[in-house]
Amino acid sequence: MITFPHAKINIGLQVTERRPDGYHNLDTVFYPIPIHDALEVIVAEGADYDCRLHISGIEIAGDPDTNLVVRAYRLLAADYSLPSVDIYLHKHIPTGAGLGGGSADAGFMLRLLNEMFALGITTEQLEAYAAKLGADCPFFITGCPVYATGIGNEFHPIGLDLSAWHIVVVKPDVFVSTKEAYSMVHPEKPVVTLDKKITQPIAEWKDTISNDFEKGIFALHPELADIKAKLYSLGAKYAAMSGSGSALFGLFEAPIAGIEQHFEGCFCEQQKLAV
Repeated sequence: MITFPHAKINIGLQVTERRPDGYHNLDTVFYPIPIHDALEVIVAEGADYDCRLHISGIEIAGDPDTNLVVRAYRLLAADYSLPSVDIYLHKHIPTGAGLGGGSADAGFMLRLLNEMFALGITTEQLEAYAAKLGADCPFFITGCPVYATGIGNEFHPIGLDLSAWHIVVVKPDVFVSTKEAYSMVHPEKPVVTLDKKITQPIAEWKDTISNDFEKGIFALHPELADIKAKLYSLGAKYAAMSGSGSALFGLFEAPIAGIEQHFEGCFCEQQKLAV
């Protein structure tokens, strides 16, 4: 069975407070975008292993045995009788980008196994499993737009519909340390929360919706600020960095011809905003 995990963007991100456990509470909106990986699972008859991961496309650092899709398989295998499988993951969603690619793969792996082996796990139960793999993993069980609070793990459905818009995602060859990104942010509770701000016309978001990570990260990596400025110069109604970066995105009313020429050397993809 094959499935196609999709990425997400953060529309706005406010770090509201540091928690006693060392994590931070957030105020953000997760929105699904149509940039996909490909994930296939095949039963491995007579195999002497539980699962084996085969990766193609964008290179993923680290031990494949600790990849989130492997962890998702073993999480369910602890509670359900699963056969040995081969997992084929083709990475297209840029890594280290703030686009949730790894979390998407994990969430979709849980969904795929549930369907493929008729496990009968409910959506709520899948979300609970996903939460054990990462704070934003549960988002990818349904992939519906949500207003997220807590550490990015408390989801509140919202009626945001951007399906008439086009998105351009640009990811330069820049690594941003999440730990370093948080070290440059000064938490502050917002006067107006993002679930209220996104009800404004998109043309007004530029002046009202921001990502708290941008100030510090742009100072370290001015090329990211240049990309954001370029998106606006090309006609974006709203542009921002997603999560702690380093991907940036712009929302456009119509597609931009030859967009890749403006961002040579970067991952650059343009899509209609419908997953």
